[in-house]
Amino acid sequence: MTRKRALITGITGQDGSYLAELLLSQGSEVHGTVRRVALEDPQHRLWRIRHILDRVHLHAASLESYASLFRVVEEVRPDECYHLAAQSFVSYSFDDEFSTINMNINGTHYLLSALKEMAPKCRFYFAATSEMFGNAAESPQNERTPFHPRSPYGISKVAGYHLTCNYREAYGIFACNGILFNHESERRGFEFVTRKVSSGVARIKSGKEEKLILGNLDAVRDWGYSPDYVRAMWLMLQQPEPDDFVVATGEAHSVRELVQAAFRVVDLDWRDCVVVDEKLYRPSEISALRGDSSKARRVLGWKPTLTFDELVTRMVEWDLRREREESDRGRDRQAQAFASE
Repeated sequence: MTRKRALITGITGQDGSYLAELLLSQGSEVHGTVRRVALEDPQHRLWRIRHILDRVHLHAASLESYASLFRVVEEVRPDECYHLAAQSFVSYSFDDEFSTINMNINGTHYLLSALKEMAPKCRFYFAATSEMFGNAAESPQNERTPFHPRSPYGISKVAGYHLTCNYREAYGIFACNGILFNHESERRGFEFVTRKVSSGVARIKSGKEEKLILGNLDAVRDWGYSPDYVRAMWLMLQQPEPDDFVVATGEAHSVRELVQAAFRVVDLDWRDCVVVDEKLYRPSEISALRGDSSKARRVLGWKPTLTFDELVTRMVEWDLRREREESDRGRDRQAQAFASE
């Protein structure tokens, strides 16, 4: 039986790394696009996939270059393509809205066009987002909820969503939108609030910092576990017909609840450690997002495996171990320096 060939844009990110692991476990041949700078600095930029580097095929490409994406698609001729790469940090999208919108919209368009020309039978997954709902008129949000994005990032993803629908309807591409609500893990980038909290708590517990500075504690999100959501991506492309799915836990928690849960893990009172800085508020905030994943549960047989508290505990404990290991390495270096004197 011929192995499926999968292409992941954004393979070095949180979701891309978990997806690569899942696809390898399914027996797929896994290819991923990375920025050329990542290939030049693998120690720092490829850390999430370091343990599987000998089992995946990496290709230098840029979302801003149609030629580079076309070349990769022409070379790989994938059976499945998971488009995860994007400028995805919402706060940064306000700082540089032009590059966010250009990169995210054009990158999706370039990739769909290349697939249409060189791999029209390829099944395509687009990483849509709950940020497209913005200040939605209803809660929870489902596949029929109108979009009202409140950030350049959300706007760019609405355009990508409609591009995906258009290629499905106009050209018969097997194209799916996964409207994923917030999903986190110990591989989350430090700029995102969940990892900022978990790493900050770990540094405070280890005595390296005294305060954790945050923005709006009243923002409410539906937080799940990244490997669960990656499984939903894969399930979408195994269906007989393409469709769009909301993926969410259905539970909403505030940033304040996230902070409380994280500090409980280390038996500290969060009120002694957290400072709110209004400069960290978004220019246009989304008050609450909560997803209705009934369709995904019914059609895909999907459901989350971790509770909110289990997710927060997992992230904090991972960062605590990381802080201890860094301290141990520092002591070892210091001991070696003394020994060499």
